[in-house]
Amino acid sequence: MFADDRTMNFHVKHPQDWVTITAIDAHTGGEPLRVILDGLPDIPGDTILAKRRYFKEHHDNLRRAIMWEPRGHADMYGAILTPPTTSDGDLGVLFTHNEGFSTMCGHGIIALTTVLLDTGLLAKSGDDPTVNIDTPAGRVSATAHRVNGRVDSVSFLNVPSFVYALNETVEVPGLGKISYDIAYGGAFYALVRSKDLNVGLCPENFRELIDKGMAVKNAVMTSREIIHPFERELGFLYGTIIIGSPQDVLNHSRNVCVFANGELDRSPTGTGVSARMAVHYAKGDIPLGKKITIESILGTCFTTCATCETTLGSHRAIIPEVTGSASITGRVEMWIDPNDPLKYGFMLR
Repeated sequence: MFADDRTMNFHVKHPQDWVTITAIDAHTGGEPLRVILDGLPDIPGDTILAKRRYFKEHHDNLRRAIMWEPRGHADMYGAILTPPTTSDGDLGVLFTHNEGFSTMCGHGIIALTTVLLDTGLLAKSGDDPTVNIDTPAGRVSATAHRVNGRVDSVSFLNVPSFVYALNETVEVPGLGKISYDIAYGGAFYALVRSKDLNVGLCPENFRELIDKGMAVKNAVMTSREIIHPFERELGFLYGTIIIGSPQDVLNHSRNVCVFANGELDRSPTGTGVSARMAVHYAKGDIPLGKKITIESILGTCFTTCATCETTLGSHRAIIPEVTGSASITGRVEMWIDPNDPLKYGFMLR
């Protein structure tokens, strides 16, 4: 690379009034997660929901800077770490994306657990250590499965997941009358069939999936109110899960999640498959303890099951378990120049 063929050492400096934010990037089944390590202001609040509210109200410009172009992209996803808000929690987390903040994120739990343990940010011994994570939707317990000292996969027990509505129909502009279910798996989803939308579930269908998924989401949001049994801030439709046949006959099915402001999940979606398990169990399709494997648009997979029955308010619910694998892709240092006219980012979708 250099004329004298020697490695050069660069000592990079920037002005002291620039903001420096450091992160580790990873992905779960292809879906990115940017884990923010340092550089953000303190986030007060006695609960994770309170911390989420504070960050939204006071520092949303930093979310945009981290998630949007030119440092991120329209499909970037992030995790902002906080101290735990429970006595037995290991940490708290705020999940963020192009539109704002999630209530829970399954692929994020898998990637975050992998990052924490494989980088030594969190010291846990044994082949199957458990990490207790406080999320806006509640406690999530993740168990890492180590092979030769490295995290090979992560299983997590999700928050109680339940059916909100079954066998409903809605008029979707350009698509006609579409049948759907609504279920909660840490976030609320409208679940539809790919054949009803006349769309494939492969990478070449990417743009069509976003357009049709958002059309369904907007139509359902317009037609009905969604109320969480305890937390008003959790009562909104997060996305659309489009379900079809698997490409691998050994797997149960394939699904694609379109969420937030037109993001398309590259993974099978941890909260989405949790919502699906609530529907399958309610309809009598899949009994407690039976594991199924669900493909993503890329063919990457999560394995999931309903472990037990429970309740959430007046709703009959299940506790889903979801298992998947993540990989770390790099360390990132982001700078914010106060004189940059695009310092807080932009998004082209």
